[in-house]
Amino acid sequence: MSSSSPGALRALVDSATTDLEALVAISTPSGDVPGTESALELCEARLPLDASVERVRCSSPGHAPDLIAGLAGSGSARLLLLGHLDTVVPHGEHIALQRDGDRWRGSGAVDMKGGVALALGVASWLAKRRELFSELALLLVVDEEWRLEPFAHLDRFAGFDACLCFEAGERTAAGEEAVVVKRKAAGTLEVSARGRAAHAGSNPDAGANALLALAEVASVVASLHAPHGSDELSVVPSRLRSGGAINVVPPSGELMIDIRAKSSAAFDRVIGAIPGSLHGAEIEKELIRSWPGMDSGAASAALLERAGERLGRPIVGAARGGASDASHLAGVISLTIDGLGPRGGHAHSPEEFAYAPSLGERLEISMALCEALDDSLDERHG
Repeated sequence: MSSSSPGALRALVDSATTDLEALVAISTPSGDVPGTESALELCEARLPLDASVERVRCSSPGHAPDLIAGLAGSGSARLLLLGHLDTVVPHGEHIALQRDGDRWRGSGAVDMKGGVALALGVASWLAKRRELFSELALLLVVDEEWRLEPFAHLDRFAGFDACLCFEAGERTAAGEEAVVVKRKAAGTLEVSARGRAAHAGSNPDAGANALLALAEVASVVASLHAPHGSDELSVVPSRLRSGGAINVVPPSGELMIDIRAKSSAAFDRVIGAIPGSLHGAEIEKELIRSWPGMDSGAASAALLERAGERLGRPIVGAARGGASDASHLAGVISLTIDGLGPRGGHAHSPEEFAYAPSLGERLEISMALCEALDDSLDERHG
């Protein structure tokens, strides 16, 4: 079992509960600077007193700076804790935390302000266990939900021993504690069509219908959807905008397509299936957002086994389809483990919730991983 006492764990859970409620109370849609600054101010106030704090350029222009906090220790591990504060929910639809038994509903409760609250708790716990690390960093980014630029922090953390990311947690169908060690590559494909306007009643055939062109593109790419195939390719047309007046042939439009696969190499097949013109409209396509795949299953297996022994119950590596900044960090930190946040559900919807009893469970998992990592590095260096 972890060496932390039940009383210490209860105190961490109480603190994480307070932080979760306070963070969810602040509306932080991606790109909103005032809300983000309020949330980051709260996080900074919760850090250990001797933590260094840097505000560094966000990957996305026009956003508030990201936050990096640091602590020095006496151990061996260079450890990164990772989270994000932005949500997909606009201010007018924001929901502050509402407690309904064990289901705590609110915007960003599980994706991922609950995870940020737990990351702050782990940092606080580690501040009293400095023998477990030589360098601890907490990275809180503010643009994870809608980033169109390359992730900015890879060079900074290359060479760290481990990255723990606090996206939502889960359990297996058998009820075992699970963490995320595998994610699909993910991309957002934007397709635009330029046609020709014409009166829909008196001269419709003089137009070139951009809406029809994009509808056919949506059908073509959707036919490639094969999530159970060898590439595990999912192709989902997700948004279509075209036209203005109801009596005019639509001269332009945009189609957004969500693509996920084992490897981003499969995206080329989708892009290549889109013709250069349809129904007299010219078609352009651009992959405006791309996330790498992640597979740290082999690298993390021994650590998960050792941490499970400390915990007194197995910790299982699982796969998840959703994208995460852990996927970026896994390219430079082979031992990257995600899914350490609270369990919950309905992310990105008005019904989003965190499951309150999981706060303590996920803290225990994170602490066991930190202790097991220290054991592993001591053996390696010994």
